[in-house]
Amino acid sequence: MPALNPKKSLPAASEDLPRMSLLDHLEELRKRIVRALITLIVAFIPCWYFVDEIFDFLAKPIQKLLPAGTKLAFLGVTDPIILYFKVAGLAALFLSSPFLMYQVWRFVSPGLYSKERRFAFPFIASGTAFFLAGGAFAYYVAFPGAVKFLLQMGEKFMPVITIERYFGFLLTVILGLGAMFELPVMIFLLSYLGLVTPGFLLRNFRYAVVLIAIAAALLTPTPDIVNMLVFAVPGILLYLLGVGAAMLVTRRRKRAALAEAEV
Repeated sequence: MPALNPKKSLPAASEDLPRMSLLDHLEELRKRIVRALITLIVAFIPCWYFVDEIFDFLAKPIQKLLPAGTKLAFLGVTDPIILYFKVAGLAALFLSSPFLMYQVWRFVSPGLYSKERRFAFPFIASGTAFFLAGGAFAYYVAFPGAVKFLLQMGEKFMPVITIERYFGFLLTVILGLGAMFELPVMIFLLSYLGLVTPGFLLRNFRYAVVLIAIAAALLTPTPDIVNMLVFAVPGILLYLLGVGAAMLVTRRRKRAALAEAEV
């Protein structure tokens, strides 16, 4: 009688995930939000100290296009201090982005198996890198192009640009593209969890293009197609990058299944 292979005769032990009630999930969410806010407050302190330098950096795209000596205007006496709080807050958000991504991961990780939790560092690193890349693309490419187009449209008039309107526009573009650049990371995570597949993503590509176009239209300050494409094309490319990541996940899962079947 042939010897039994213990690896084949014994079923693989399944790992039990911790069970959490709705109140437990809400408590965990509250804990992560509080820690994220504390992180933002801590990061806000050095950003406030250098707020003048940060604002000068953020104002460069418009200052390069205005006549020499032209300054941004303000209408209310409280506008400058409110602006400085927003500037320091934006800088603190980017400065603390790795820690914020860590809090997101800690909220999601209880629903993952132990072998899946080893992706903590890749998730945090890639999420931070894509967020910073989105902000950089907004600052160096998308935002200057949009501002230049808008100023050219009003070249017959005297520009009186307020700090509130300028920074509000800048904030929308930077945070919008920063969030849009997280698309490949989110698709990879959903694919790894088995919620989406490459086939599903490709079959619904046209709907994804429509949603990306809507998001680009909301971020674009003008109705022209050129500025809209500056926002939409990167979003479509990021979606396709996410599809490629999902394909890698599927291929790896098939290889793992074949390896277990051969044991």
